[in-house]
Amino acid sequence: MSIYVVQPGDNVNSIAETFGVAPETLVFINQIPAPYPLAIGQALYLPTTDGTAEGLLPGNPAPPRPATVGGYAYPFISPYVLFQSLPYLTDLFIFSYGFTTEGALIPPPISPDWMISAALLQGVRPILTLTPFDASGQFNNYLISVVINDPTSVERLISEVVNELQVKGFQGVDVDFEFIRAEDRDAFVAFVARMQEAVSALGYETSVALAPKTSADQQGLLYEGKDYPGLGAVADYVLLMTYEWGYKYGPPMSVAPIPQVRRVVEYALTEIPPEKIHLGIPNYGYDWPLPFIAGETSAAVIGNIEAVQLAVRNNVPIQFDAAARSPFFFYSTPSSQHEVWFEDVRDFQEKYRLIVEYGLRGMSYWTIMQLFRAGWYQQADYFFPSRSGL
Repeated sequence: MSIYVVQPGDNVNSIAETFGVAPETLVFINQIPAPYPLAIGQALYLPTTDGTAEGLLPGNPAPPRPATVGGYAYPFISPYVLFQSLPYLTDLFIFSYGFTTEGALIPPPISPDWMISAALLQGVRPILTLTPFDASGQFNNYLISVVINDPTSVERLISEVVNELQVKGFQGVDVDFEFIRAEDRDAFVAFVARMQEAVSALGYETSVALAPKTSADQQGLLYEGKDYPGLGAVADYVLLMTYEWGYKYGPPMSVAPIPQVRRVVEYALTEIPPEKIHLGIPNYGYDWPLPFIAGETSAAVIGNIEAVQLAVRNNVPIQFDAAARSPFFFYSTPSSQHEVWFEDVRDFQEKYRLIVEYGLRGMSYWTIMQLFRAGWYQQADYFFPSRSGL
C-alpha cells in the first residue's frame, strides 16, 4: 500500500509503525510540520520498497516510462523548491517570454539565467515558454492576431527566439497562446510549423499548449482557435491543459475532475498520436468563500500542503469526491464560510493511471512553484523506480 488515508486516532508514530516506515521519513515526504498534526481524511504517501506503486493497471506489472516530465515555473520560484523539484523533471518550462506587435521578443522581468544554469547542472532541459501577454499580464488575442498574420513579424519573432535559445542555453520552445480567434486558427498552425522548423534546426523540440477540448467543433473563444489535428501534426508534442474546471471565478469544484480529464484525452487521441501528448496536471487548489455568487465570488489559489494545514488548523475532516477523484473540505471563520478543493496523491494517482492506460508521452505540471514532495516521490515510484527516494 503506498497511499494511506488518516483515520480517527491515528498519529505519525502509529502509522509509521503499522507500515514499517521511519516516522521521520513519513514526516519528510508528506511535509508534515512539527508538532506533526494530521487531519482526518488526509492522504499520506508511503514510500514503496519494491519499485512499484499501488494501483497499477491489471496486466501491467510496470508502466511504460514516460519520455518527458515537465514543470512550469516563474523566475521568482524559491531556489529551494526548484532544487528539490529538478531531480524529478526532464524539462523545466520557464514562464515566460512575451513579444510586441512588431515581433520583438520581451524577456521575463526577472532574469531566468539562474534557472537555466540550475536545470542544465541537473541534466534537465530548460524550455523557453512564449506567451502573448499584454502590459497588464493578460493573454491578448489582438497581439496574437497582429503578429501571426504578418510574415515580417513572424520571422522577427522566430529569429529572436532562436537567438535567445543559443545565447541563454535554452533547449526547446513551448508556445502557450490562449484565446486565439477562430479566424486565426490556420495562421496559428502555420506559425507553430514555422517555429518548429527553426527550432528543430538547432536539434530542439517545439511544444504547444492546447485548451481542453472534447470535440472538434467545440464553441468558445478558448477552443475555436485551437486546431488539434493541425497543431498535433506540426508540433513535436502538445500539452493538454486538463485543469481549471474549478477556477478562481467559477463555482467550487475540483480543479481537474477525472471524468472531464478523461473526455479531453479521449478526444485528443482521435486527432493526435499518444506519443505526442502530455497530460497537464495541476499542482494547486482553490479556497472559495461561501455562498458562491456568480460574478462576485473570487477564490484564492492555495497549495496542496497549505490546504491540508488549513484543514488541520480548523480541525475539520478532509472528504473525497468519488466521482471527481478529488479531496475537498469545508471550514468556517468568525466572519465567513469556505469550501476548499485541492490535489493530493490520490488525485495524482488517477492521472498517472490515465497516462499509462492511454500510453501518453508524459505529463507537465502547472506549476511547480509550491513544493509537493509526496507527488514527486509518488511519480518516481510509479514511473521511474530507479529514481525513487531522491
